[in-house]
Amino acid sequence: MKQASIPYYKTPFFSQLINDYLLEHPDLSSFYNRANRIENYSLQIREKQQQTLDRELLVSVLNEQNKSISLSDASSENIDLLSRPNTFTITTGHQLCIFAGPLYVIFKIVSTINLAKKLKEHYPNYHFVPLFWLASEDHDFEEINHINAFGRNISWTTQQKGAVGTMNLSDFQPVLKELEKLMGESRYARQLNHLFNKAYSLQNLSQATRFLINDLFSQDGLVILDGNDKRLKTSFVHVMKKDIINQSYYSLLSLQSQKLAKKYHHQAHVREINFFKLTQDDRVRITSPISKEDIQSQPQCFSPNVLMRPLYQESILPNLAYVGGGAEVAYWMQLKSLFKYENIPFPILALRNSALLVSSSQHNKMEQLGMSVVDFFKSESELHKSYVMSHSNSTIDEEVNALSELFIGLKNKFQGPAYEPIINAAFQVQKNALDKLSKKLYKVEKQNHQSAVIQLSKLKTSFFPNATLQERFDSFIPYYIKHGDNFLRMLKEELNPLDSNFVVLSL
Repeated sequence: MKQASIPYYKTPFFSQLINDYLLEHPDLSSFYNRANRIENYSLQIREKQQQTLDRELLVSVLNEQNKSISLSDASSENIDLLSRPNTFTITTGHQLCIFAGPLYVIFKIVSTINLAKKLKEHYPNYHFVPLFWLASEDHDFEEINHINAFGRNISWTTQQKGAVGTMNLSDFQPVLKELEKLMGESRYARQLNHLFNKAYSLQNLSQATRFLINDLFSQDGLVILDGNDKRLKTSFVHVMKKDIINQSYYSLLSLQSQKLAKKYHHQAHVREINFFKLTQDDRVRITSPISKEDIQSQPQCFSPNVLMRPLYQESILPNLAYVGGGAEVAYWMQLKSLFKYENIPFPILALRNSALLVSSSQHNKMEQLGMSVVDFFKSESELHKSYVMSHSNSTIDEEVNALSELFIGLKNKFQGPAYEPIINAAFQVQKNALDKLSKKLYKVEKQNHQSAVIQLSKLKTSFFPNATLQERFDSFIPYYIKHGDNFLRMLKEELNPLDSNFVVLSL
């Protein structure tokens, strides 16, 4: 259940760009199309309907890619619905993190599913399909090869290089065995272990990730697409040629990014060529000339970078909104002029839900300490001071106020420019002495409450491990082992992608 709802700007974890975007600040209005409000989707639908899309190709590719897994009736129906002109996607995507990565990947998918549901409720004459884009071409192995669970970092070590989706899983068994030992023998642990063993017995990481995500979310109608497909890339050849051969987009991207950087940090570095060359075991930046013939005959060998992938995605999908985290929203804002140049509708940017999960034992500890979860968004020193001051009668605020009134009285009694510097100097000496005394008294009081202070620090570390958001560090696995499918059900009930607030959920 929801315990608290906090505006993002009242937390220290989100950029000025994200805070301004959620507040619809006019400084950002030229960098996106429409705000993520339910009434704006009618205009987005009309605009997207004007785009020419090859829906038959999309449905054919989806059926082909998903034929090896067991699709739910809801997911199968959603694939079929995509052939209709009144069906649209709500898309998210992510790197192929092992075991579904940190919690926020789960939050992204749930946000996408929930947004599709809310749109269906509001626009019943249309269909909305939640879609997960497998970032199988990404080659940053160090970002996807580990999870943090049960106080341990569990990592996959391999000598393979290149696009992570094609990496085979022949050396993955030690990772499964290490995790199995940590998960234990409970009902949900065995259930999850069985799922992981089935997923990571498949040929490569792309297949394993598809299997895992489908198993967790197929009942919600989630559809999974891998953009690394020759048929889809063939439809994008005209853009590949413009970028790789003529560097047609460099000035557009540079200008837009420079405008954004006048006030905000732009997320992605702009390059003259925004495609990589894929080989059997590598993904390398293109630095030498490529012929039109090579692009035309082998489009599957060319991989869009972070700034070109959104254009590729929106050129093949009937997509209305992209659900992403803060960094994703930031780099999408570098792209609006590119979309305009190619006459492709710019999607609504929906910030994924962010949440802090609080266990019943943590909730009880906070109640015993007389603190609320909102207090833990303060710095550790501020948290300690807030507790100590609220449990102490040793403050000297009254004395400081009395001192101020005393010297104000002296100024009134001895008026004139000759007296004021003398009185001010004397006041500052006394004020400094009281400030020094206050710090010493606080230090003694803090020591008197040492046990509570230690508990506060432990709670804060559990909420914000490594001084970052819990969702960016912890795996979903311990929560699923304790609560099973109820964990995912609770997220679907509580996370609202149209509500721009950080939420705290009690488990």
